[in-house]
Amino acid sequence: MHRNEITWDKLLKIRTTGRDDSCSDQYRYPYEPTPYSVLERLSDRRYITKENTLLDYGTGKGRVCFYLSYQTGCKSIGIEYVERIYFGAVENQMTAVSGKRVTFIRESAEKYQVPTDVDRCYFFNPFSVKILQKVLVRILHSYYENPREIKLFFYYPSDEYVGYLLAQEQLMFVDEIDCRDIFGGNNAREKILIFEVA
Repeated sequence: MHRNEITWDKLLKIRTTGRDDSCSDQYRYPYEPTPYSVLERLSDRRYITKENTLLDYGTGKGRVCFYLSYQTGCKSIGIEYVERIYFGAVENQMTAVSGKRVTFIRESAEKYQVPTDVDRCYFFNPFSVKILQKVLVRILHSYYENPREIKLFFYYPSDEYVGYLLAQEQLMFVDEIDCRDIFGGNNAREKILIFEVA
């Protein structure tokens, strides 16, 4: 395991390392935390500030919420479907440095009503495009209730995700954060794609 992963977990006073395939199927994918080096790169781009409210889909043990709340001062909401993993996030919240700015909700993403103050959404391949379609409807509904700038971040997107997102008239491609150099390879999926609700 990369030293950076353990160092950040200790600093944030949480435990988020490891992968969990126990509840994955064709619609919901395994729990695997976003590498801290990728989150560092995202926070350095200043797309997320203390003025924002971030919604992390498939939050797992809460790494994205805890890290980005700590680094940027934003409020964070983590949605997690798997009960056991959700309780891992709640347990982390009790000790986390940024725990007071974070909320966790146990709910399936496609049923979750997006609060009208959420203006940043993060996805690390938590589910299939079929579920993403329903989630996007929820995000757009929230946007129409309270029109505002909403940015969507997609880390390590599949070709299927990219094709779907680029075909959506309500979304505008904003930026791409290249992360290939972090891992010393040339994996085209090592990036964060950023879209905005238009």
